[in-house]
Amino acid sequence: MAAPKKGRRPAGGQSRPGRALALILIAMVALTGGMFWSGHTTPRLGIDLAGGTSITLKAKAEPGQESAVNETNMNTAVGIIERRVNGLGVSEAEVQTQGRENIIVNIPRGTNEKQAREQVGTTAQLYFRPVLAVTNGAPQAAPSATPSGSPSAKPSASATGATAGEKKSATPTATASTQGRALTEALKAPSPTPTTSASTKPTATGTPQATPKPDPATAALEQKFTALNCLDPKQRATAGQGVKPAQPTVACGEDAPGVWSKYLLGPAEVGGRDVDDAKGVLDQQRGMWIVTMDFTDAGSKKFQAITSKLSAQTDPQNRFAIVLDGEVVSAPSVRQTLSASAEISGNFNQQSAQDLGNILSYGALPLTFETQSVDTVTAALGGEQLEAGMIAGAIGLGLVIIYLVAYYRGLSLIAILSLGVSALLTYVLMALLGPAIGFALNLPAVCGAIVAIGITADSFIVYFERIRDELREGRTLRPAVERAWPRARRTILVSDFVSFLAAAVLFIVTVGKVKGFAFTLGLTTLLDIVVVFLFTKPVMTLLARTKFFGNGHAWSGLDPKRLGAKPPLRRTRRASAPVDPKEA
Repeated sequence: MAAPKKGRRPAGGQSRPGRALALILIAMVALTGGMFWSGHTTPRLGIDLAGGTSITLKAKAEPGQESAVNETNMNTAVGIIERRVNGLGVSEAEVQTQGRENIIVNIPRGTNEKQAREQVGTTAQLYFRPVLAVTNGAPQAAPSATPSGSPSAKPSASATGATAGEKKSATPTATASTQGRALTEALKAPSPTPTTSASTKPTATGTPQATPKPDPATAALEQKFTALNCLDPKQRATAGQGVKPAQPTVACGEDAPGVWSKYLLGPAEVGGRDVDDAKGVLDQQRGMWIVTMDFTDAGSKKFQAITSKLSAQTDPQNRFAIVLDGEVVSAPSVRQTLSASAEISGNFNQQSAQDLGNILSYGALPLTFETQSVDTVTAALGGEQLEAGMIAGAIGLGLVIIYLVAYYRGLSLIAILSLGVSALLTYVLMALLGPAIGFALNLPAVCGAIVAIGITADSFIVYFERIRDELREGRTLRPAVERAWPRARRTILVSDFVSFLAAAVLFIVTVGKVKGFAFTLGLTTLLDIVVVFLFTKPVMTLLARTKFFGNGHAWSGLDPKRLGAKPPLRRTRRASAPVDPKEA
């Protein structure tokens, strides 16, 4: 009989269980440390548990343009509504599509909850306004009559065959004392709204002479511009509220993440409905991403008129701002008169070019939203639901533990420890996934976690029963633990794969809060595999080496007599034939 190769592991064996235990211990410590380091030590709660308002909006297309209600336009609307709500200082608001034509907006309890409810249903307003002045986003003191500075770098726009530029790319360094004269001169420029009035008084010779008289509206706008703090989210959201398209206004624009500029803008010359189409495309000749715009017939005439005036100005008065919901999303400069087709180019990547194209297209979409339902959940009701969910989970866990102790005795210790490890990993991951991907623990998610208790316990039971089967065959515990593992492993993987597949399908085909159930079920199913492979099996291997379990103590749950084990299989040698002395 050939001797076994040295160092060969038995089937299903794990010669070094300490490695697996060390690996899962390191993962637990790292995840727990990351949770405390991030400052999010509790899972983020959904509307039904934390309280707040859930609004359902239904998209409606204009007659004859029903195809406008499509996935691309709905996703663009979701992004605009989300930015609008979060811009009001409402933290952790959720905006998502539901089905083909509905948008769900979940607004947690907060100081601006009422204002957010008023904002979500209004149609986005997109305008093209000439830039009169621009400076950094911080507030300044009262202006004095000193020439103003201007931005050191600027974007540009063009028609077909012209040159174009990017979004805001730099901010000016003008101080408070250098703004006043530029503001006044900009507002005095020809516009639909007069900015100065005159009074007459006689001169020394008796001839009346016109004397400029400050316009109160101009002075108020100058003061508003200098005092505007674009670093404050609330001021950014309310900077241009209540201003009609034909009036000048102020607005904020983000040059880079966390870097803001403030703009003094003239009356709107072109509206969003004047844009026929816009999209981000890759210019193959120049190897750069650009945004192309096509205007309607009426929009082409308006755009040609305004760009003709702007192209003759100097920076920043040769720029037009693309303003969405009172925020400047781009401010390209104009180098020549543009017509029906134009492009915006600069330091775009694919994502930023497509985002701007979607925003510009949204202004031309024949979409409006009507409020289907508004559901308000009080904090008290949410707390009661959370408490009920926790009680249900505790009852379920308690029943599982009672069953394990009564039936498996000492083996229940391994199962309880494994359930504790799984619960810890689930809690930490839920706390980390809140700020990372916006996961919110709602009531269906709690139900998914409760169901997962049974799935996790089922994996332990499968393994324990395989070990008992091996003991009934007459094997000792240590070989039984290793021989039972491959069979149990296959069963556990198949079972968890079916559970995960069901969770994945449920997550894909459902909408709303049911996704929370599916996500939690899928997450805990994956954790079950991790815990069984890296904790339950290694711990079982180590405990099989102890006298309490190895000798089959009556309370170990592995007593051969209680299991009805067969006598140990012993190998017998075949009797050798007698040897004839003569043949020796």
